[in-house]
Amino acid sequence: MRLFNFLSSDRSENLFLPAHGRGNALPKKIKKLLKLKPGIWDLPELFEIGGPLISEGAIAESQKSSAYQAGVDRCWYGVNGATGLLQSSLLALARPGQAVLMPRNIHKSCVQACLFGGLIPLLFDVPYLTDRGHASVFDSKWLKRVLKKAKELKEDIAAVVLVNPTYQGYSADMESLIKEIHAHSLPVLVDEAHGAYFISQIRPDLPKSAISYGADLVVHSLHKSAPGLVQSAVLWSQGEKVDPFKINRSIELLQTSSPSSLLLASCESSIKELFESQGLKKLKSRIEEAELLKDFLINKKVPLLENSDPLRIILHTSRFGLSGIEVDKRFISNGIIGELAEPGTLTFCLGLSSHNKLGKRFVGIWNEILTTLGKQKSCFFKKPPFRIVSKPCKPCSYSWGSDFETVNLQNAIGRISVEMVCPYPPGIPLLIPGEILDEARVDWLIEQKCFWPEQISDFIRVLLD
Repeated sequence: MRLFNFLSSDRSENLFLPAHGRGNALPKKIKKLLKLKPGIWDLPELFEIGGPLISEGAIAESQKSSAYQAGVDRCWYGVNGATGLLQSSLLALARPGQAVLMPRNIHKSCVQACLFGGLIPLLFDVPYLTDRGHASVFDSKWLKRVLKKAKELKEDIAAVVLVNPTYQGYSADMESLIKEIHAHSLPVLVDEAHGAYFISQIRPDLPKSAISYGADLVVHSLHKSAPGLVQSAVLWSQGEKVDPFKINRSIELLQTSSPSSLLLASCESSIKELFESQGLKKLKSRIEEAELLKDFLINKKVPLLENSDPLRIILHTSRFGLSGIEVDKRFISNGIIGELAEPGTLTFCLGLSSHNKLGKRFVGIWNEILTTLGKQKSCFFKKPPFRIVSKPCKPCSYSWGSDFETVNLQNAIGRISVEMVCPYPPGIPLLIPGEILDEARVDWLIEQKCFWPEQISDFIRVLLD
């Protein structure tokens, strides 16, 4: 009963995902649906309802309507999160043996798609913020360097993947990046899981969705940055570079054949809120409230970092030599639960529900932490020892499925990993199957283990010699 007790409790300040804030910001139609007779909404793919891959029925009509509102050619609703639609997109973009160029701060789901799809992940380095330990955004000059280096590897590159915004809310100039990729006649998939509400273009000073700049495929998580239920997502498609048949086939391969009617209804309702007047009014109000909260915290000397998403607050703990993981425990014990605790920061997701009177409470907890733990010297993080572009020494799928032995991380120099080392969240791999553990990588992983003691093991599984 422990799970049921937790699910039914709502005593904390919820500054974590999903963005609907324990139901407070769910669309009215979903709230009304959930108040009906229990389970009445739990329906199969009846003829009148259809499904995401069926050309007739209510879901097909809904997807056409959503695509029209977004100004794209097609869209598909997803019921196993952005993960399933990102993976489906990659399988539609590339054949086994082809390569996909993707940044080092890619979500692990994309590497997993390469693993079971027989694709080659060409991983490119991104700028790194040593004062906080975050991957940063890059510009078109950086991308040109990446594309030039990638060509030297002589792989058949099928597509490029971009991540924008990052988990912490940093956003790049997507227009120039997409233009550069298209200049090389390559399709681009954008993991915009954390930026669904950008599609609303609610204010000119906020980032726009990659859809606005012609990205071929864009995936939104509708629970991370829209008022959808967990696992609801959408894939947007435009242009002629990706065959819709291939997308259909890939989604059919990876998504359940019995999609939840509740989650599909959540997809529809949360997308509508991003375009219709009442939803936009609510979103605008939440953004303005969030900006006032940030200003208040900064005026009270709380160390916040700048980002592009006003609905995310990044507390810069390493500025005072404190681990965001330890600070997170202090906030939780005081009834405020954040979203992403990292060695140098603690990110809070304000979401789409209101957080009145949070400011004074937040300041009080932070000052108590400083009094208890003490201000220490700012700490910095070592830049990862990644090449500008690299590929696994052995294919991901070969390494994953091969015989292995377990060795101490310190003794793994020169060995090839068969597993992924990936603190979650944020779910960004530090090591993927098939990569070789040279001395610099091992030293860096050992350092990371000190920062993530509960998430990185002393041991690692490597290919048998």
